Amino acid sequence: MLKTLRIKNFKAWKDTGTIRMAPITLFFGVNSSGKSSIGQFLMMLKQTAVSSDRRTVFYPGRDDSAVQLGSFRDMVYGRDLRKKIEFEYKWSAAVPLSFKNPTSDPERMYSGNELTFKATVQSDNKIPFVRSLSYELSEADKRSLSVEMYRPDETKAKYRVDTDYELKRSQGRAWSLGAPACFYGFPDEVVAKYQNADFVKDLNFQHEQLFQSISYLGPLRIRAKKIYPWAGVKPESVGNSGENTITAFLAAQGRRINFGHYERYKSFNEVIASKLKEMRLIEDFKVEAIAAQRQEYEVKLKTRSSKDWVELPDVGFGISQVLPVLVQCFYAPSGSIIIMEQPEIHLHPDAQSALADVMIDVINSRENGNERNIQLIIETHSEYFLRRLQRRIAEEKIERDKASAYFAKISGKQSRLEPLEIDRFGNILNWPDNFFGDEMGDIMKQAKSALKRQSKEEGVTPGGDE
Repeated sequence: MLKTLRIKNFKAWKDTGTIRMAPITLFFGVNSSGKSSIGQFLMMLKQTAVSSDRRTVFYPGRDDSAVQLGSFRDMVYGRDLRKKIEFEYKWSAAVPLSFKNPTSDPERMYSGNELTFKATVQSDNKIPFVRSLSYELSEADKRSLSVEMYRPDETKAKYRVDTDYELKRSQGRAWSLGAPACFYGFPDEVVAKYQNADFVKDLNFQHEQLFQSISYLGPLRIRAKKIYPWAGVKPESVGNSGENTITAFLAAQGRRINFGHYERYKSFNEVIASKLKEMRLIEDFKVEAIAAQRQEYEVKLKTRSSKDWVELPDVGFGISQVLPVLVQCFYAPSGSIIIMEQPEIHLHPDAQSALADVMIDVINSRENGNERNIQLIIETHSEYFLRRLQRRIAEEKIERDKASAYFAKISGKQSRLEPLEIDRFGNILNWPDNFFGDEMGDIMKQAKSALKRQSKEEGVTPGGDE
C-alpha cells in the first residue's frame, strides 16, 4: 500500500507536494487542473515496470495501454527538456524484507516493512536517462538501510553506488556499472561487481511487486453486451475499460467475502448483487449460461420498476458503467491498489452517495479470514460521494486517517494540490473557493432574479410604487 507520493516537473505539476496516500484517497478539481496526471504517472510507472524492455526508462504506452503519454518532452513540465522529472514514494511491503551482510557484518540484520524510493530522470539529447535512484528500508520510521545509484555530473555514462551497507568488491571485477534497468532497477553488474550485493535484487523485486499490484479503470467503460463468452480464463483485472468485467465475475465464483469479523461470508455473486441493491439500482442480479454445454453467458437483472428479468443492455446505462467498478473492487487480490477515474459516472446522486458506502466496505473487506488491504485512488467530481464519506467519518463508520482528499486547482500558470483538512467530525476545515461551484451565489442570484421577475409581472418596481 502506498503511504506517500510526490511528483515534480511532470506534465502540469511543477511540484505536487507530499501527498498522504490513505486506503481511500480522493482527488477533486477543476477541469484541466492536472488531477488525472497523478494516476497517469503511476500507471506509466507500472507500464514500465512490467515491460519486457529493461532499457526504457519510461514506457509511455501504446494504443491498448492504460495511458499514452508520448515522448519525454510531452511529459516534462513546460515541455522544457532542461528540467528533471523527480518523484518519490513510500510503500509498505507485502512481506517484510530482511537480510544480512555475509562478508562485512554477518551478525547484523537489515530489516524493515516500509520502503522509500526516490528517482531523478532527465533528458540527454531528447533521450531520458536516470540521473539517480535511491532506496531506504525502514520500520516504524527507523531507517535500516539506504542505497543510491547515480551518474555524477562530470561523467557521461558511468554510474556509482553509495550505501551505508558495506560493499565488498569481487576479485577481478573492475568494470564500470551500466545504466539502471528502467527507472528503478539496479543492473546485474552491481551484483557481479560486489560479493555481497544480492540484496539489491530483493529491492528490485519489491518494486516490481508494488506495481504488479496496481490496476486501473478508466472513466469510460464499454457498453453492455447481450452475450459474453467465457472459457474458464482468469483475467488479471476487469480491464482498463471494463472489457473483462463478466469474465472476472465468472472466474471469481468460488470466492467468499465478508465485511467484518462477525458478518457471514457471502459468495461473489451475493456481494455484487447486494451492493447493486444497496445503491438502489436493482432488485436482483444473476449471470447464467444461455444453454447447457455452451460457454456463453448473459447478465440478467430485476429492476425496481419491473418484476421480470431483463438483460443488462436493456437497463439504464449507469448500471453497466458501475458494474466494472464493483467487480474490480471485490475481484482484485489482497494488497491491490486500484486507480479509478469517475467511478460515479452516469449515476443518480443517491447512488453516488451509496457508492461511498461501498468503497468503505471494500477497504474493510475480508477474505479467507484475512483483511484484503485494498487501496483505492479515486478521481471524482461527486459532491455526494464526499458528503457521504464525511458523514461516515462523523458516525465512526470509517476512521479519519483511512481517508485523504485533495483539491487540484490552477494558480497562475501552475497546478496546485490543496489537501482537504477533515476533522474527526467529518467537517472540512478549509473548503476551497468554488469547490463544487458557487452554490450560495447561484441561490442568491436565483432568489434576486425571481423577486425581480415577480415584481415585473405584477407591474411593481422593486423598492418603488406601482
